[in-house]
Formats: sequence, structure tokens, C-alpha cells
Amino acid sequence: MPVKSIGTYDFPSRSRQELYGDDQLVHVWFQGNPWFCAAACYRAPKAMRWGDFWSQLVVPWAEEDPDFDPGARYAWSLHGQPLSPGDDETLEALGVVHKDVIGMRVEAG
Repeated sequence: MPVKSIGTYDFPSRSRQELYGDDQLVHVWFQGNPWFCAAACYRAPKAMRWGDFWSQLVVPWAEEDPDFDPGARYAWSLHGQPLSPGDDETLEALGVVHKDVIGMRVEAG
């Protein structure tokens, strides 16, 4: 179906990286969890360590699910590839960029 436009849309995005300085928007998608219908979005410093990202941002959000276990083993993905983050690695060092989606799912067993 064609779209009719009344003019050219020529406006910069209001969520572009340059507006966030050393921070970036990072989405976390809890895959296979029916409690969350969409990914969560966080404003996080590029230099934030994974351990802090997990404990300060992800855990408080995920705890809204009464079955969430922060001690469970999780499989992570970024850009469709497995991700093995270390607690001391920064988001930037892990290859996370502005508006990326990090997938997480509970590992079986």
C-alpha cells in the first residue's frame, strides 16, 4: 500500500547518539518471558561495567516478574551472536552501541 506524504520529512532524530554524550540507550529483551511484552530501554554510560549494568538496571526491572531468579544462568546475545559478558567489562568493550538490543534468556538445566 503506497503512502501519501504531505511533504518531506527532514528532521533529525530526537534520540540520536550525539544528544547523549558519553551515555547511550541500551535495550534488554528478556526472551521467552511472557511477563514482559517488550524490551526495556536504559540510558547507560558507555563505560558502565557489565556487573553494574546487571545489578543496577536489569535486576530491578526483571524483579517485576515474581519468578525471576537473579542467580540463574542466563544466555546473552548481541547482534544475533552469543555474548559472554564479564562483570568488569564495559558495555563499550562488549561492542554494545547506541540503541542496541541485548537478548537474555534463562539457560536450561
